[in-house]
Amino acid sequence: MVMIREGRGPNPLKGFTVDPADIHFVGKDLQRPECILAERDGTLWSADARGGLMRIAPDGKQQLITQEVDGHFDLSGDAAQSLLFGTLPNGLAFARNGDILISNFGNDRLERMTRSGETRVLADSIDGKPLGKVNFVLRDSKDRIWVTISTMVNPWSDATRLGLADGYIALLDEKGFRIVADGFAFTNEIRLDVKEEWLYVAETTAKRVSRLRVQPDGSLIDREIFGPDNLGSGVVDGICFDAYGNLWAAMILADRLIAITPDGEVLTLLDDGNAQATAAFEAEFASGNIVKFETMMQCGGTLAPWMASITFGGPDLSTVYLGSLRGNRLPAFRSPVAGLPMVHW
Repeated sequence: MVMIREGRGPNPLKGFTVDPADIHFVGKDLQRPECILAERDGTLWSADARGGLMRIAPDGKQQLITQEVDGHFDLSGDAAQSLLFGTLPNGLAFARNGDILISNFGNDRLERMTRSGETRVLADSIDGKPLGKVNFVLRDSKDRIWVTISTMVNPWSDATRLGLADGYIALLDEKGFRIVADGFAFTNEIRLDVKEEWLYVAETTAKRVSRLRVQPDGSLIDREIFGPDNLGSGVVDGICFDAYGNLWAAMILADRLIAITPDGEVLTLLDDGNAQATAAFEAEFASGNIVKFETMMQCGGTLAPWMASITFGGPDLSTVYLGSLRGNRLPAFRSPVAGLPMVHW
């Protein structure tokens, strides 16, 4: 277990749990709001399965921004077709000029979209081969773009099993687009610490967070596990640092919101899962077989079904927004500690 010592004084998260009565909701009729970006003026950008993003203004007005609307997403109909195929904007990041970088989990490419919807492909292959399932994108203060590829398996649900580690991390900078680390168990969200010295990696099907030391040339070394080697029920999806140094994590399928403290302790902040369905998933997952999609569909809570990501926003970065794969709105609540600022343009 790796421990870090970024916090000073008592940890504000110790003893804190989210009271469902304190949760309010933002947005309506959203489609697969997996990732959320927060602007300084209160504007939110939510990934949307119609092929772009939903812009939610501070006054609540919504505008779908997409070059071409895709209507394939319908959880009341064919859930598998909706969640496994078609355009699926996933992880998001701001480009230097304010455009949105989109990791499209459905069509397996990294995209760049202007705020009026014009979209172009930044990458759909690497070393002459298809990228695989492009999950998340992160831009650092040096304007380097980090990209995670979860797996080469399609549909991605067939990669929901123990023992598969075909995920990798790629880097796009002035030297081009290249793989900088591989051998991850379903590479999901990544985050840099406040000094950008370490890159933290959610390894979904390993139920853990790993980290690697970032070198000046973008290479990654000294890989190690951060916190426990097993984070418990559910599998880890989105991760996000707060200003104290706690790493928040969304445990999808179990719909648990947890935080790993600088001391490596796991705090449970919210548990909104279906205990019986989670137990069935855990048993099937532990068998080493591919978890059936039908088993996963039974999982999830009511606040952010298939909880997937955490975003800090608001004027003081103390409002937490939760993204999800099956929700149609964004749960929000106040945190006792602010989040780390995003890299804006």
